[in-house]
Amino acid sequence: MQAGDIRNHWTIEEISSIYNMPLLELIYKAAGLHHRHNETGEVQVCTLLSIKTGGCPEDCAYCPQAARYQTDVQVQALMQTDEVLVCAQKARNAGSTRFCMGAAWREVRSNRDFDRVIEMVKGINELGMEVCCTLGMLNEEQASKLAEAGLYAYNHNLDTSSDYYGEIISTRNYDDRLQTIDHVRNAGISVCCGGIIGLGETHDDRIKMLHTLSNMPVHPESVPVNALVRIKGTPMENQPKVDIWDMVRMIATARILMPRAMVRLSAGRTEMNTAEQALCFLAGANSIFAGDKLLTTPNPSYDEDNAMFALLGLKPRVAFKKEVEA
Repeated sequence: MQAGDIRNHWTIEEISSIYNMPLLELIYKAAGLHHRHNETGEVQVCTLLSIKTGGCPEDCAYCPQAARYQTDVQVQALMQTDEVLVCAQKARNAGSTRFCMGAAWREVRSNRDFDRVIEMVKGINELGMEVCCTLGMLNEEQASKLAEAGLYAYNHNLDTSSDYYGEIISTRNYDDRLQTIDHVRNAGISVCCGGIIGLGETHDDRIKMLHTLSNMPVHPESVPVNALVRIKGTPMENQPKVDIWDMVRMIATARILMPRAMVRLSAGRTEMNTAEQALCFLAGANSIFAGDKLLTTPNPSYDEDNAMFALLGLKPRVAFKKEVEA
């Protein structure tokens, strides 16, 4: 590792200078850092399952699971533990090494549903998979209980910059997001935290979000970069499609700022062809979600991803790799 690569004190001006580089120069710089810090021929394959769908009281403008929007999402109660374990086993058999569970809750409540999630976490651990949850806001005690159950990672995205956040969500604030991330980190759980582009934000908003992420005391171990999936019935349904070059620019900048993070090419892959996804991998992406759905939105199938991996010479990253290397 070269001195100076890992930094937690980036300025807005420095990030802006990186983000606004000529694109090919930016990709070249990001690819070099990626090669220095990671195995560029491997990609972490994750599967995301909606374990409790719809009926969310939040008003996230992009989300089809918000109860206040008229979308095609049908409300479903929390799944049974054995159902989830069957899904996890199928994901493992298909090549996923991390299994993520999402529940459409504003926040975790310490009740029987949370107890069931704890049992799910324990069961997936026994399958030898990294287990991740995204359940909304957490307090310290809940984070500790998830850690004791063996939760490997917790996802809680910033979505956008603190300046633009109020235009997208009014039912919670930015500090709520940051507080949950602190609880997760303090419990010893790895942090999965990124954002979404295509919400109507400016390039400056994207730079400010990256500034917040890269200046955390410890960089998130996983940084999802999502392109907005436009869903009919949500306030974002008529937003323009995210340009592939914007995705590449975000991924490359994230890779330069956080060289050792898993930079995840997340939502929006169904609108990218193989060549476009290859550019994202070249720019520093080294994690994807596999499976037909991301919670409630479409995603490429396992077969499509296997064909892409074979073409590009990529292999899935093994589970718990950092622990094995240590």
